[in-house]
Amino acid sequence: MRQFHLNVIAQLGVKARRAARRGLTAGLLAAVALSGIADPAGAQAAKGASGLPLPRFVSLKSKSVNLRVGPSVDYAVSWRYLKPGVPVEIIQEYDNWRRVRDADGTEGWVNQALLSGARTALAAPWMRGKGQGVLVNMRREPQSNASIVARVEPGVMLHIGQCTGEWCKAEAQGAEGWIVQTEIWGAYPGEAFK
Repeated sequence: MRQFHLNVIAQLGVKARRAARRGLTAGLLAAVALSGIADPAGAQAAKGASGLPLPRFVSLKSKSVNLRVGPSVDYAVSWRYLKPGVPVEIIQEYDNWRRVRDADGTEGWVNQALLSGARTALAAPWMRGKGQGVLVNMRREPQSNASIVARVEPGVMLHIGQCTGEWCKAEAQGAEGWIVQTEIWGAYPGEAFK
């Protein structure tokens, strides 16, 4: 059985991140007010301007992606992701910009060209820092009594091939197996896809 350690995503320090979130919130409110994209009726729509469902999961395509406070290069960068494949959730669309949210709840705008439809996920990111014994089981088959092929630390990035609505077939650092869908961030509970 293999055990994986947390993949480190190069990010700003904790104090800088908190400051960025405060600036991001103020910037997003200003961006919405200035751009005229606030539409309470549109917030209830199941599809975005692209015709694709909202919200939906995607991943970052590039190894350097700027998260902006508004939907344009004229807006300040509040965050920079330095690793491709990070899963994000698209929660709003405006022109060729997508408002995304990451597993930590950080929100901002990214150009659609920097996003990929390839599905990735994080293993139980809400369990990070809960202790060394907290692990997510990757099983040989999508059954709770199937043998464990790997134990994955919270926060490890997984490549997702399919989900049944209860289990997701995942690959991490050469190991392949099935993880309970509610133990990942990158697929909605009950969502099925191949």
